[in-house]
Amino acid sequence: MATKKATKKSAKKSARKYSPAAGKQLETEMREFKQGKLKSGSGQKVTNPKQAIAIGLSEARKKGAKVPKKSS
Repeated sequence: MATKKATKKSAKKSARKYSPAAGKQLETEMREFKQGKLKSGSGQKVTNPKQAIAIGLSEARKKGAKVPKKSS
C-alpha cells in the first residue's frame, strides 16, 4: 500500500511537461496551421499537424520557454 502512495506523489510532481508559455506558443502555431498560413523553414505551406506542433515547440525553445529537449 505504501508504494502506491509513493507513485501517486511522484506522478503529481512531474505532471506539467511544458510551461504555460510553450502552450501559448503552440496554440498560436496551431491556429496559423488551421488557417493555412503556417510556413515551414523552406517557405512551403505546412500540411501535417505533427509538423505544426514541432514548429511551435521549436519557436517556444527559441523564446526560452520550458520545453523538454528534442528526441532524436
